[in-house]
Amino acid sequence: MTAIILVQPEIPGNTGAVGRTCVALDMELILIHPLGFEITDKRVKRSGLDYWPHVHLTEYASWDGFLDARAPREDQLFLFEEFGSRSFYEPAYPDDAFLIFGQETKGIPQAIIARHPDRLFHLPMRSDVIRSLNLANTVAAAAYQALRGKL
Repeated sequence: MTAIILVQPEIPGNTGAVGRTCVALDMELILIHPLGFEITDKRVKRSGLDYWPHVHLTEYASWDGFLDARAPREDQLFLFEEFGSRSFYEPAYPDDAFLIFGQETKGIPQAIIARHPDRLFHLPMRSDVIRSLNLANTVAAAAYQALRGKL
């Protein structure tokens, strides 16, 4: 199963919307703590609507906790950053891919990027006046690309 990983998300509405996308695409949602909100926050559920109970949710206290529990292969990891060296159109995503996104204001922590420098991807944008897309929109675009030809 493909999984979406949010590393230390800050905005509950984004997490709720990502959870809804995960339900639609039968993907696991993995949250890496600390979170910028309580998972029971009504804003998470509001944006996830009544789908939130159907989210296949897993939480880890840290990135290292995730690595210890899952022991992912390097080719399973896809880190999304605005400065990623490769377009998200390039890779062939395995069925057990982990699509990884960072905080809305800071991105993926540098310590994680330093451990996986060859796994950075970006979503192409035509305009040079915008730095990044909303997290929930980026996740949805990447999730559909990862499942392209598999739906």
